[in-house]
Amino acid sequence: MEERKTKILAVAGKGGVGKTSLAGTIVRLLTEAYPGKRILAIDADPAVGLSAVLGIEVGKTIDDIRKEVIRTVEDGDTKSALELLGEAKYELLDAISEQDGYSFIAIGRPEAAGCYCKINSYLKEVIAMLSAQYDYVVIDGEAGIEQINRRVMEKVTHLILVTDASKKGCQVVQTIRKVADELVMYEKIGVVANRLPEEKVTELMDLGGLTLLSAIEADEELAAYDVKGENIFYLPREAKIVKGAEKALRNLGILTSE
Repeated sequence: MEERKTKILAVAGKGGVGKTSLAGTIVRLLTEAYPGKRILAIDADPAVGLSAVLGIEVGKTIDDIRKEVIRTVEDGDTKSALELLGEAKYELLDAISEQDGYSFIAIGRPEAAGCYCKINSYLKEVIAMLSAQYDYVVIDGEAGIEQINRRVMEKVTHLILVTDASKKGCQVVQTIRKVADELVMYEKIGVVANRLPEEKVTELMDLGGLTLLSAIEADEELAAYDVKGENIFYLPREAKIVKGAEKALRNLGILTSE
């Protein structure tokens, strides 16, 4: 059987470290570098931030579809995620939003507060099914370790951990790495240090032996884009996050100097 060639890049880290902006920039860089490839962006964070960064109006989400299927089958609560997925396959394809150079789908925000168990189980199967149809998949995961812990991102090929200069941020990426070592079949892993007061701060950061892929200083231009809700695709090519994300992707071997 031929080995799956899809490259699945998952972006994870503590909340508030610029994870979603980085994920959006990665989508942009891939579309620019590989116009002939099929690229999928998955907003797997219930906070639904990636759509805003990419300037996308979210219609139907993965959770909308899951709830629709449950409502239409008498024994919905007893069906496995895989069974539900089979029934909703065509609805899932309809939920994919086609953009210029890439596709997009969002997990959505479950109504039940505090528990994402069902949607995370379902999301795992969705990622597995959709990934086979794309060359590159970029997943903006929820903050923290829950989706890693529940094996939602079990078959990620590249795990990109994001932290700021804080001790807490560094501790979170180390924790994610420990959990991922047991539960995720990744090929490459590394850290992007983001929103730094200055690059040399990385010398003081404890990354637990993780490879530093890129160090990105705080970017006022990006902050202005966030406030105005502008598409990250329109950021200048020389913006700090664009250059920093590009360096990270080169260090992972995703972008080459061809």
